Amino acid sequence: MRKVLLLAAAALAMAACTGEKKMNAGIKVENLDQTVRPGDNFNQFANGGWIAANPLGDEYARFGSFDKLAEDNRQQLKDLIDGIVAADNGFGTNARKIADLYKMVMDTVRRNSEGIEPLRPYLNRIAAISDRSKVLKEMTELEPYGVGGLFDVGIGADMMDSKNNIVGIGQGGLSLGEKEYYLDTDEATTAIREAFKKHIVRMFTLFGFDEATAQNKMEAVMRIETRIAEKSYSSVEMRDPMANYHKMGYAELKRDYKGIDWDVFFGILGLDDMEEVDVNQPEPIHEVEAILAEEPLEGLKALMEWQIIDANASALTQEIDAANFDFYGRVMSGQLEQKPLWKRATSTVSGWMGEAIGQLYAEKYFPAEAKERMLNLVRNLQTALGQRIDEQDWMSGETKAKAHEKLDAFYIKIGYPDKWQDYSKLTIDPSKTFFENSVEAHKFFWADNVEKKYKKPVDETEWFMTPQTVNAYYNPTTNEICFPAGILQYPFFDMTADDAFNYGAIGVVIGHEMTHGFDDQGRQFDKDGNLADWWTPEDAELFKQKVQVLINHFDSIEVLPGLFANGTLTQGENIADHGGLMVAYQAFRNATKDQPQEVKFGFTPEQRFFLAYAAVWADNIRDEEIRNRTKSDPHSLGRWRVNGTLPHIDAWYEAFDIQPGDALYLEPEKRANIW
Repeated sequence: MRKVLLLAAAALAMAACTGEKKMNAGIKVENLDQTVRPGDNFNQFANGGWIAANPLGDEYARFGSFDKLAEDNRQQLKDLIDGIVAADNGFGTNARKIADLYKMVMDTVRRNSEGIEPLRPYLNRIAAISDRSKVLKEMTELEPYGVGGLFDVGIGADMMDSKNNIVGIGQGGLSLGEKEYYLDTDEATTAIREAFKKHIVRMFTLFGFDEATAQNKMEAVMRIETRIAEKSYSSVEMRDPMANYHKMGYAELKRDYKGIDWDVFFGILGLDDMEEVDVNQPEPIHEVEAILAEEPLEGLKALMEWQIIDANASALTQEIDAANFDFYGRVMSGQLEQKPLWKRATSTVSGWMGEAIGQLYAEKYFPAEAKERMLNLVRNLQTALGQRIDEQDWMSGETKAKAHEKLDAFYIKIGYPDKWQDYSKLTIDPSKTFFENSVEAHKFFWADNVEKKYKKPVDETEWFMTPQTVNAYYNPTTNEICFPAGILQYPFFDMTADDAFNYGAIGVVIGHEMTHGFDDQGRQFDKDGNLADWWTPEDAELFKQKVQVLINHFDSIEVLPGLFANGTLTQGENIADHGGLMVAYQAFRNATKDQPQEVKFGFTPEQRFFLAYAAVWADNIRDEEIRNRTKSDPHSLGRWRVNGTLPHIDAWYEAFDIQPGDALYLEPEKRANIW
């Protein structure tokens, strides 16, 4: 490998001596750390310069390539919003709503003067409940106001009838999100749980309750949420689609879950004439029945009060907002300070009116030629994935034929939707409080959801990300891959860079999302998006054995002292990273096989492919966020999407001459060999 480093150094020296302009290789050599050998720590070799040049600011728990691009996009959105605010916008237009909403979030003087008064009528309403039988009714009616209740409900594609929507009932009610925060007994998790208890007490006191009352209310909240956590599915258990699907008729729901008045519940939500539902996780819903029957009325009321306080803390005074950040930002993620108010205001606009501002964003920042080049890349990746399927000797012809059918049926979305969200029924009234407007927004989105989806077929044109989002996704029930305009920029995509760069960066992202259709979850859905087993039993068993190699490898990675990565939780994303690299590399070789490829900045095209991939995952991250993500995130940490994934890619060894004795070297028989 030393010869590669010497070659790179010589090329840089020549450029410096002659004044020669750097060729556009896509990669930026200043982002590298060439004092490190690639085979010992490729993440540091590829990203060390970037890591040093982008230290964590106080407002970040993690800052990486994704975050930097998101920050750039946020500034572009702010520029659009500033222009809208400065203009004379007609009443009722999207522009006027955007301007009013942005100014509302920025108006801390008004929110400070309002204090807790916006919530007082609803806290009083909860306090006035005197009949246990009214608890569920009040929980449901107050849901738009922030009372999250004891479980979740939504409307989405029926996994076994993917062309039609169904009402889903699932676990919920956990302020901390993951059950482990309530049940794990390690020192770090215990400390977070104790800090959470103090946070609940503090928030209740900020709303006028004395210390003793706040303490009692906290104990009720923790007792109820812990009961739910004990019965909730873990993040790993949630990965099994079949285990989270329990479709039944409405009469059966009422018979088997008698402790919940479903007629009242669904009636308030506007879901009349219910015929069938999917109870995703039965055990926590049965526990909700027991909680409603057994918990003291005052405890249930304390939970409702907590939920409305917790949900609306950022919409009230700066003191309450800061207290909320102290726990969720500092304790949970390690942030030292909140993001500036303008960033939060921009994010609120993007959250409430994402497609309205997204339409303006796409028009200004996403050229038509970028979409066309992306379409060509996607088509090339589809061809390459088909070739990878054909080359697998562990997969039978029967399964390969079905895999090709699914691959050919991919629905591709790039840039922005063909039709935009209608916000005409969304009311943004600057004469009302921010809290009141958030309630109206919540009601609008639920009503819009019911109107479009309840007892309706699935709309395959719906986008689940806004155009400005820096991300991508695969949706198994529509068998679609989506790449919003927000991610189609450097360092993921560069119209002026060569194929080595674009196939290594956005090409792997494309291949990653395609491979999700064939990962541990996606492979369980057929070409039409139905949960159906189309693999031969022998092929399915061989696939599991091959995936287990990746699971074991990531299980062995110690991300913090005493804390190891969760290879089972992250297996889907690790499979997709592995497959994305294999498919994109094949597509890159296909695209360039008849074209001479140059060495640029001392790096061969094959080397630049892997450098471009690694640059996507450059980041700095706090220990608290490492712990948080390891417990809850199905994605591996950024450095391990490089150092954990590349040692399973034979072409990487060849490109950088990785040899036995290098720290990242794996014997061939220990490498995953899936795609």
